[in-house]
Amino acid sequence: MSAITKFFFRAPYSLPRTGEIVRWWESRRLPYNLAVGSAGVLSLAVVALFDVLPPSPKVPGIPWGGILVYAILANLFFTLGPVVDTLICRKWGRDYAELGPTIFRYGFAFAVGLTLLPVPLAIITWIGRLLGGL
Repeated sequence: MSAITKFFFRAPYSLPRTGEIVRWWESRRLPYNLAVGSAGVLSLAVVALFDVLPPSPKVPGIPWGGILVYAILANLFFTLGPVVDTLICRKWGRDYAELGPTIFRYGFAFAVGLTLLPVPLAIITWIGRLLGGL
C-alpha cells in the first residue's frame, strides 16, 4: 500500500472505535494545514505578482485578518470531520465506515482548491486591467 493510499484511506472492512477515528483524523491535521498553508502562500504570491504588473500597478497588501479567519474556519471544518465520521460509524456500522475517509479526501481537495481560487481571479482581473487599458 502506497503512502498516498495510507494517507487518504483507512483499512477496509473495519469498524474503528472513536479513539481510532480521532487519531486517524488528527494524524492528518498537520499535513492538511501544510497543504492548505502552502496553497495560501502560493495564492498570495501570485496575487501580489499580478497586482504589481502594468497596467495600473497597485501596492500589494497582505490581508492578515482574512488569513486568520480563513485558517480558523479551515481547522474548524477539519475538526468536524472526526465528529461526523464517528456519528456515521456508530449509526450505520461497518458498511459506512469508508465515508469518513471519503469526507476527508473531498474536504482536503476542496480546502486546497478554495485556497487556490485567488490565482485565477488575479489573472482574470489583470487581463481585465490590460484590456481596459487598450
